[in-house]
Amino acid sequence: MTRSLVIAPQWIGDAVMTEPLLRRLHARGEVLTVGALPWVAPVYRAMPQVAEVIEFPFAHGGLQWQARRQLARTLRGRFDVAYVCPNSLKSALLPWWAGIAKRVGYRGEARLGLLTHRLPNPPKGERPPMVAFYSALSGEAGVAGDRPALQLDAPAVDTALQALGLQRQGYYVFAPGAEYGPAKRWPAQHFAALAQQLPLPVVLLGSGKEAALCAEIAQTVHAARPGHCLDWAGRTSLDQALAAIAGAQAMVSNDSGLMHVAAAFGVPQVALFGSSSPLHTPPLSPKAQVIWLKDDAAYQPPLDCAPCFARECPLGHTRCLVDIQPERVLRFL
Repeated sequence: MTRSLVIAPQWIGDAVMTEPLLRRLHARGEVLTVGALPWVAPVYRAMPQVAEVIEFPFAHGGLQWQARRQLARTLRGRFDVAYVCPNSLKSALLPWWAGIAKRVGYRGEARLGLLTHRLPNPPKGERPPMVAFYSALSGEAGVAGDRPALQLDAPAVDTALQALGLQRQGYYVFAPGAEYGPAKRWPAQHFAALAQQLPLPVVLLGSGKEAALCAEIAQTVHAARPGHCLDWAGRTSLDQALAAIAGAQAMVSNDSGLMHVAAAFGVPQVALFGSSSPLHTPPLSPKAQVIWLKDDAAYQPPLDCAPCFARECPLGHTRCLVDIQPERVLRFL
């Protein structure tokens, strides 16, 4: 029996895209423990192949040497191999300090002595889709077709929904935020206009950083259809948000972590892309509909500027998202 520690990425979407790697490791008999930051740990609790999730007491930024050394001491002797998903130096420190004999990861950021098995790290412009990028850490071939899948216990989902006053398939979920920046966000007025046309109530999900954005949408909808929009931005745990997505009729979102969650649950969804590219990080689900004007031959003038991958539109118009009309999204719901 191989005891394996997986060092998780720090973003929700990336965490979802590591699931096929974990599935491969589990299938060959490895017992999996995932070390994850608290805000992504619930994603790994929705992966049945994970035996244990350790929540790392680390914050964004900084090496936090003392905290990592202290945790590493408690892990000594527990694992035979470590898979380091992030490319950072600090993510490789803990397995090294814990004395794990085999440490697998990508080259980069002065990690030469920290990893025993180093995969060549392709330049960003040549990097494969992220699922294949992570799955390659398994050392197995044929990773290009992997697709993430999450699973929650059905009674637990029903209990969570009951606590939130929801019923399965009785609402839509909107995730109007995007952590990277406003160039990835469909306009708030478009979300509000779409919500007003739907037959079921809409639940808005997001972090506290997106509270103002979601409040704007909710207020606009409430003025036309009171009680039709529930604003939960910053008011739910990630566990509750996962349950809400799993039980939804459908979901509409930007290119974001919650978009990948919906895809992994197999929830019908519409994913809106603007400054980023669905060629690199698409929602990997047959029930996902992607709208990207860059890829629409009928849209004129062509979006020669996309994908720019900028946080804010360099040209100041963000027409790659502004010109996606709510009626176009409504056709897929």
